[in-house]
Amino acid sequence: MSRPSRPAAALPPTPRFDVVVVGGGIVGLATAHAVVRTGRSVAVVEREPRLAGHQSGRNSNVIHSGLYYAPGGLKARLAVAGCAETVAFCREHDLPHRVSGKLIVATEPEELPRMAELARRGKANGVEAHELDQAGMRRYEPHVRGIAALYVPSTGVCDYRSITEKLGELVAKDGGEIHTGRTVHRVVRRTDDVVVRTDDGDLLGSQAVVCAGLRCDELATASGADPGVRIVPFRGEYSGLRAPADELVQGLIYPVPDPAFPFLGVHATRGVDGHVHAGPNAVLALAREGYSWSTVKPTELLRSLTYPGTLRLARRHWRYGLGEVLRSLSREAMATQIQRMLPDVRATDLEPADAGVRAQAVRPDGSIVDDFLFAGQGTGPGSVLHVLNAPSPAATAALPIGREILARLTGERLAPL
Repeated sequence: MSRPSRPAAALPPTPRFDVVVVGGGIVGLATAHAVVRTGRSVAVVEREPRLAGHQSGRNSNVIHSGLYYAPGGLKARLAVAGCAETVAFCREHDLPHRVSGKLIVATEPEELPRMAELARRGKANGVEAHELDQAGMRRYEPHVRGIAALYVPSTGVCDYRSITEKLGELVAKDGGEIHTGRTVHRVVRRTDDVVVRTDDGDLLGSQAVVCAGLRCDELATASGADPGVRIVPFRGEYSGLRAPADELVQGLIYPVPDPAFPFLGVHATRGVDGHVHAGPNAVLALAREGYSWSTVKPTELLRSLTYPGTLRLARRHWRYGLGEVLRSLSREAMATQIQRMLPDVRATDLEPADAGVRAQAVRPDGSIVDDFLFAGQGTGPGSVLHVLNAPSPAATAALPIGREILARLTGERLAPL
């Protein structure tokens, strides 16, 4: 006699949210924070075991003023707002920060026109900046060498990992969910919703935002979007200054940047913990998360090296690139670069410090995407927004970026906190 068959156990329902955010860096958490402020439900999915595992937790921790960026662009508008909001957020939640101001130092006469352009941009962006002679700059940094400088009082330092984690706490407190250690493979658009495919089951969202940093172009492609750019990972290595050389730096000392590159040059920063670091250089990382020369993923490296944009970028700037590699491999070469502004620094004063990897979007023609870049797949239910370029100053600008993303998703614009 056959036994009666048992009914199949019912599968648990797939979790559903108004918005699913892919990526647990500071931009993803700022977006989720903006979403929950409107009363919408949100889930954040992060593949690493903790938040801020990559760009958000591996950077110089500088609160940028917005001085550098072309007037009218997203970077200019959002970084200027983000500078003030980051300081206010740190004060409200008792997070470590210090507004110390910074010097941008011209060491050669040919840098003076570029410094004048920075002053013009600062004025257009509403950023306070003061032009100083040699005596004036030494009032702020007694050990600096240069022929002129800009002093930017609104620049400071903080701890972006702490800010990201605090945003995560606020999201969870307001009913949002944070899923760490969960890898997203693709995002599938449907007529009225979005399916976020992960290695631990699906999540459903009315809409989704992909803030995947170093993996944003891969996820866009896997999800059926054409990003139009490739993320080329550049590793930035920092050197710590040992005592007593660390006393040579009071706040932040920057060179006048070369406008042909998105990098601000080797600078010296006293962090919120009191330690001084100098850097970064900028070398092609040998893996998307290649934080050292020993971290190599051949498939990822081959994709970077064979991308037409990388080849054209290298052809155009190979001399600059060789200099960056030399400073990566030689402590003496790094010291020589620092000595342009701080002549008393010696190679023996330097010790290895943390490295970060910048997720830099590059077009097929070899041009570097200089502004934040968003790409949308539809609007309303079933829509996906991909954040395709959000390197520095995205950490500074994260709070207004989150509101900008919310507005692009929903049309609703929130006031700052």
